[in-house]
Amino acid sequence: MFIFLSIFFRAGSASCAKVFYGKDVMKVAQYRHEWKHEINLADRLALRARLGAVCQTDSYAVEGVYQIRSLYFDTPLDKALREKVDGINRREKFRIRYYNLDPSLIHLEKKSKWDGLGTKSVAALSAAEAQAIVDGELSWMPGSGRPLVQELYSKMKAQGLRPRTIVDYTREPFIYCPGNVRVTLDYNIRTGLGRTDFLNPGCPTIPAGENVTILEVKWDAFLPDIIRDAVQLKGRRATAFSKYAQCRIYD
Repeated sequence: MFIFLSIFFRAGSASCAKVFYGKDVMKVAQYRHEWKHEINLADRLALRARLGAVCQTDSYAVEGVYQIRSLYFDTPLDKALREKVDGINRREKFRIRYYNLDPSLIHLEKKSKWDGLGTKSVAALSAAEAQAIVDGELSWMPGSGRPLVQELYSKMKAQGLRPRTIVDYTREPFIYCPGNVRVTLDYNIRTGLGRTDFLNPGCPTIPAGENVTILEVKWDAFLPDIIRDAVQLKGRRATAFSKYAQCRIYD
């Protein structure tokens, strides 16, 4: 199994997806490994102390955390939700995201999964462009000059992909440079119950079920032992938890 994953990672790296942050800036995204664990408050406090001793904090975090608001897309038959719940091996999902309710930096993102590895493509959106997508005003998208925006447009037309629900949560991020490791603690997950006016700071949201914390660990070719040891929690196993799926529990 280790040999297979190593070969697959190199193949994924060689044929990476392109990431567009704007019309003129391009970065290359690799397929990355990912662990997810559903943990409790005591676990979160223990991990915060351990990770804080060995990791850097994200420069975008304010007092160690930031607030994330995402608007997820799905088809009329809930293709993205069903593929996640059914554990489909190759799948993708689109979302629009911004941080700390600050609309000056908005990203359109596509997350892709393949054999347990993941990659993310990103394109910048203005607040006006994001609102236009929410309102169904799509005529500008083919000429945007951003391949990811054009891809979303084609899938909105061909598959009926549309904004589905708001997902809010708090994130504590930790960074460890060797291995390009990123560890996050996500909690206070809230759902917009099908609302799509995600640029409205007063948009009401409610807790999405029980108040759990999701530990996510992402890395490139290798996970350093110091991080592997730091995130070990007795009795916790990897999970397929999805914040988007959790925020659809009241549908």
